[in-house]
Amino acid sequence: MAFRTLISTAALANHLADPGFTIVDCRFKLDDVNWGEAQWKLGHIPGARYAHLDRDLSGPKTGTNGRHPLPDIATIAATLGRFGITSGRQVVAYDQDNGMFASRLWWLLRWLGHDAVAVLDGGLAKWVAEGRGISTAEAANDPASFQPQPRHDMTVGIADVESRRTDPAWRVIDARAPERYRGEVEPMDPVAGHIPGAAGHFFQRNLDQSGTFKTPEELREQFDGILDGVPPERTICYCGSGVQASQNLLALEHAGITGAKLYPGSWSEWVSDRARPVATTTR
Repeated sequence: MAFRTLISTAALANHLADPGFTIVDCRFKLDDVNWGEAQWKLGHIPGARYAHLDRDLSGPKTGTNGRHPLPDIATIAATLGRFGITSGRQVVAYDQDNGMFASRLWWLLRWLGHDAVAVLDGGLAKWVAEGRGISTAEAANDPASFQPQPRHDMTVGIADVESRRTDPAWRVIDARAPERYRGEVEPMDPVAGHIPGAAGHFFQRNLDQSGTFKTPEELREQFDGILDGVPPERTICYCGSGVQASQNLLALEHAGITGAKLYPGSWSEWVSDRARPVATTTR
């Protein structure tokens, strides 16, 4: 059976030699874009390839389309093929700990029609803490042909957000830290605050004290309180640039709440036009 949301460190350890698995290291720091790849070279889960958020998992920036716009479909398909990903392969994505960056690859693959993808629960931090092995060897180059089958209904654009943000039949959820949502600080973008009408659900709330994801039941209880009866297919997730929001989407899926959509441009696209409204209080 395919892993489609999360995979435990124990389960991955049992599949390290499985020829049907592709492991991708997605470690990254927004304030040090070279850190993740440098760390991968120093040591990674055996067999893992490295995916760079800016270079591999995002498209070109125009100044008005957000900090991490979605890549062109043909370009990302070629990248995934270079990683050896093709139909029928199980993909495991991991990052340093909370799944924020690994969830970006998880979401991209699902967007492109590939469901056999899971995020390593607890990331490399848990793997290393358990004394599991790491390697500095590069994975053998085994390119494949990735055939995308895009699911365009998994995203919404800025016009959709504008028209639905105050509609009680829809729910818009901001994944950023509470102080960013409230507009008290903004370390990444030129304007602080949130999209008016959006609810805040900090993506870190999806994790327990050990740094792994809460149970599906716990996650469902959290999100039920935010959705308040709004169906998931009328739910829009955003953050600063569409990355943290992917972890909320993973948590929703793990809770069995399926169908929520991503606003890829997120806050960084929203505030690229200063005429768009901004809120700095809770909804």
